[in-house]
Order: sequence, then structure tokens, then C-alpha cells
Amino acid sequence: MKNIFDLSKNNSKKIYIEGKMFPIKVGMREIMLQTGESVYVYDTTGAYTDPNHEIDTQKGLPKVREAWTKERNKEEFHTQLWYAKHGIITPEMEYVAIRENQNSTHPNPITPEMVREEIASGRAILPSNYKHPEAEPMIIGSKFLVKINANIGNSALGSSINEEVEKALWAIKWGADTVMDLSTGKDIHQTREAILRNTPVPIGTVPMYQALEKVNGKIEDLTWEVYYDTLVEQCEQGVDYFTIHAGILQRFLPCALKRVTGIVSRGGSILAKWMSINKQENFLYTHFEEICELLKKYDIAFSLGDGLRPGSIADANDEAQLGELKVLGELAQIAWKHDVQVIIEGPGHVPMNLIRENMEKQIEYCHEAPFYTLGPLVSDIGAGYDHITSAIGAAMIGWMGTSMLCYVTTKEHLALPNKDDVREGVVTYKLAAHAADIAKGHPGAAERDLQMSKARYEMRWNDQFNLSLDPERARKMHFEMIREGADHCAMCGPHFCAMKITKSI
Repeated sequence: MKNIFDLSKNNSKKIYIEGKMFPIKVGMREIMLQTGESVYVYDTTGAYTDPNHEIDTQKGLPKVREAWTKERNKEEFHTQLWYAKHGIITPEMEYVAIRENQNSTHPNPITPEMVREEIASGRAILPSNYKHPEAEPMIIGSKFLVKINANIGNSALGSSINEEVEKALWAIKWGADTVMDLSTGKDIHQTREAILRNTPVPIGTVPMYQALEKVNGKIEDLTWEVYYDTLVEQCEQGVDYFTIHAGILQRFLPCALKRVTGIVSRGGSILAKWMSINKQENFLYTHFEEICELLKKYDIAFSLGDGLRPGSIADANDEAQLGELKVLGELAQIAWKHDVQVIIEGPGHVPMNLIRENMEKQIEYCHEAPFYTLGPLVSDIGAGYDHITSAIGAAMIGWMGTSMLCYVTTKEHLALPNKDDVREGVVTYKLAAHAADIAKGHPGAAERDLQMSKARYEMRWNDQFNLSLDPERARKMHFEMIREGADHCAMCGPHFCAMKITKSI
């Protein structure tokens, strides 16, 4: 496979920071500036940007966590939440503390103890299935960098295993912190296996999709046993978190079916149909504690799915959505009793004036569990531009406390995204997340922006390109108009450049 992770042309390199408590090495990216200074940034690419690592998707990635988990599991297996509750800092916790600080000299850095406290309280999760040792530790919580997830996956309409692996790696190159495999087509198991062995970030799935494939798409043939077997299969492969729609209940369906856009969640609609056929309660709800016991054996996190998220701004914050949210809060408390980590999924389509209410009610109903939202999209008319429509809402809700944002591509509502759509969606969401980090006052978040501003004022063009989230596009756009390094603004020209005029005063 072609090395898409080459950093040299962006004047960057992979560096490693050693731990103080454990023998660990935390990778990040160093951007070397023309001034001789360096900026350190959070890097999701794992060993792919290490010049000593050759990309071979048949061999997979180094198992960075294997030694830690083997040593711990000699006596009895425990989850990160169990260790945190018992006052024990793990190598993973020190790893994410170092990673979050990005080598910053901020006076109030994130410490391993702070990581432990946030996990113990349920306000943060460290997804870490021991069967996915290739994944580098990362943390999702409101006190940490806002993370983004990229959805990939084949469908009955197309895409091969190699294409999905390449799409996952492509998303990671541009900064995806987690990847969800939402495959619904052929070779689901093999596709997921290839993705897991080649990704240095946590992988999530919606097990319902494969369970439905096992009964040939016939919802009436779905059973708890088929679903549970699917969970076990995916646990063993190494999936780090599951979207499980256990909060959609029979009593919410009348309201949801009166909506402008009804039920827009795939998993939610499948379970709604199953309940209407069988006249029974959601089997994910009635068997929830059994699921907890299974996930506890692997340290897999719940991503409690919002099966009743609004699919239009007209349906936002209705009785069905908020009723399900309360149930998710109740389920989170049950999971915590089993030492299973939890994040809560959120909307959806929400106008700007209702976003704060979503965040406040989630904190209240779900006891400060991390919130993971799709956007939200603040308008319904952005077809072809919904990466922007949703990034507006994503930046707002991230600032208000959401911990992870699910990216939206230009093709949302229209078609399956290709590589270019994935790139644009990821970079757009990295901007939204970064804007939220600055607004939250995350340690060191604004350092990169400060260096960018200095580079602009001093007309250091290469530094401007390399400090951006997409150096390749920035460089290409600049040289479409200007062939050599200029001492003036590329838009205003030599005589009307405000910065050049200012420097002459």
C-alpha cells in the first residue's frame, strides 16, 4: 500500500515522549518552524508516521498494549473503570495524560491522577478492549480534547474490504480519533477484522447490523440469541465500543411515529419494527445486565445509542428524544455498577437555539457521562454541504461540554462518501473540535493558532501550510496564484496588503 502518511514534506516528524510512571513511549507529531521553534500536536496515526514502520496491511500494526494487558491479567482481569475506582493508575492513564498535553508547558497540565478521577466518576472513558492491542490509548471526556469519530463501512451497494481499510487509514491520517465500522453489506466479519488489525485508534460498531444480516435482513426473525452471539463474535475480534440502542422502548413509539421524519436511526428503526411485530419490549433493554457482564470481560465501552434522535429540526427535543435520553441515564448507572464504561449518543438535527438545552438535559439525565453527538445539524437544507451545517452545531455543543463529535461528510443524506468526502468531513470536524477546545480553555489548545498568526504576519508561507490541518490543500491553493514566496498577502497583492502596510508604520 502506498505510504499516505509521509510527514517529511510538511516539515514534520514523529517523536516519542517517555512516561515517568511506566516504561511507555507516547507518539506525537512535531512541526518544525522556519524560526527554529517547534509545535507539538496530538497525532492519531500510530506507527504509520514512524519512518521505521513499513505499511503492510497483511501484517497489521505493532501490538503496543499487549505487554501491559498480559502483565495485568495474570491474576484477574479488570476494566479501566475498576482500576480507576480503586485508586489505581494504569499505563493507559499515564499515556493519555501525556498525549493530551501535547508536550505543552501549560501551568495546569493534565495529570494521570486527573485522568483516573475522571474515569472513576464516569465523566470520561478510555476505550480499551484487550483484544485490540494495536490501538493506542485515548480518552473521551469533557475535560479533555474534543475527539472526532469517522464512520466508514460497506453496504449492499458497494465497496470492498481493501477499500474500507484504506478509508479507515485515510480518516486517521486527517485526524480521526476513533472509527466506526458500519458495514451492512457482504463480508462484514472479514472487513472488520482487516480494519481492527490495521488501526491505531479505537473501533466502534453497531452489532445490530450484523445480527440482522445473519437472519437475511428479516427483522421478524431477529432474536436475543442471534444478537448475543454477534456481540461475542465482535468482542473476540477486538471492537472497543458498541452502539447499543437499549433506550428505545415501546412507550416512546407513538410519539416518534407522529414526527415529520419519524425514526431516522437505523438501529432504532429496526428495534421499533421488531417491537411492533412481536408486541414485546426491546430485548436490548430487558437483557441489558447480561450485556454488561459480557462487555466487562473485555473492557468494551457502551455507546448508548439514541435510536430516537431527531432527523429534522422540527422534531428536535421532543418527548420521544428526551424520554429515551432519561432511560439512557438509568442504563449508564447500571453499567457503572458492573464497572463498564459508558458514553451517551446524542442528536441529530437541532436548531441553534435548542442546542444548550440538549447539553444541559444530557448532563442532568445522564449524570455527566460523556456525550457523543452527530453534529448536530442546525438546518435541514444543506444537502451537499451538511459537513458545514453540522460543524456549526458541533462546535457549539463541543464548547458546551460534548466530548466526541461524529463527523458528517458532504454526502450526508445523499450517498456513500468516497475518500475525498472522508477527508473533507474529518478536517471540517477537526476544526469544530479545535474551536471548542480553545473555547473550553484546554491546556495548550491555542498554541498552534498563535504560531499560525505569527507566521502569517511574518509571511512565513511554509509554516502557514504546515501548521494548518490540511497542509497539502493549503499549499496547493496558495501556489495556484503565487509561484514564489511573497512578502505580501496573497489576496491583497503587494500594494494593498494590510499587514505589509502595518509593518511599514
